[in-house]
Amino acid sequence: MAAQDPFSKSSLFEQAVRRLVRPLVRALIAQGITAPALYRIVKQTYVQVAEEELKDGATDSRISVMTGVHRRDVKEFRALGPGENKAVGQKVSLLASVVGRWISDETFLDAAGNPAPLHRTASDGTGFDALVQAVSRDVRPRTVLDELERQNIITVEDGQVTLLLEGLFGTADMDQKLHFFAHNVGDHMQAAVDNLISDGTPHFERAVFYNYLSDASVDEIEEEARRLSMEALQKVNALASVRQQADKDKETARHRFRFGHFFFRQDETGQRQGKHDEDG
Repeated sequence: MAAQDPFSKSSLFEQAVRRLVRPLVRALIAQGITAPALYRIVKQTYVQVAEEELKDGATDSRISVMTGVHRRDVKEFRALGPGENKAVGQKVSLLASVVGRWISDETFLDAAGNPAPLHRTASDGTGFDALVQAVSRDVRPRTVLDELERQNIITVEDGQVTLLLEGLFGTADMDQKLHFFAHNVGDHMQAAVDNLISDGTPHFERAVFYNYLSDASVDEIEEEARRLSMEALQKVNALASVRQQADKDKETARHRFRFGHFFFRQDETGQRQGKHDEDG
């Protein structure tokens, strides 16, 4: 007797999964990752999640029953481990910390509260080198300077370093793009999944959505959304920086958070005759 397809019990959940998977498949195809390669990633992830859920009771057999992954594959995947690229994460953390301090520490702000242009070296401790050393003394300031300039996050002219806030929306480094793709989308997904399956206090997750707008109108809305988003991010960053300095030596300092914004726009030409049950 054939096993019943669990998705048949919830067509709405199946539709939700398909909607989530579609953009991911676009990225997979762009990166040259085939369906069989994805299946292996999915099976390995099933094993890892099941192992976390079962904790001390995790055996190859129990994981196999829970996930449907063959015991032979379960054993192989458990031996491999997560295999995360820590070097990329460390670089991202350093650069983000430098920029974060630049836009939150009064030492490096102008009278209006914006990131001030910094001299490379300044005797009063307000220079770019001092900024980097305030974050970490394990990396040469010149190394950080060159990397930020390569990614068009700063400009350097006549010994003065200027932060380009618009450069923070993107990066020239594909490794970092993939890092933020994984962590930003991953944490958003985790919050959404917790809200879906947990009875606890829900994570904050809200969005504004409208359609039937002209290109010019969306341009105007996007510009305002970007301005408001940067303002909110800078305020939250400043508060988090202060709290981190106060909390870092406490035994309870073991929590993290991620707060973000996104703006998505799409030309729906040819879709105007479809259903619009979720219109704003």
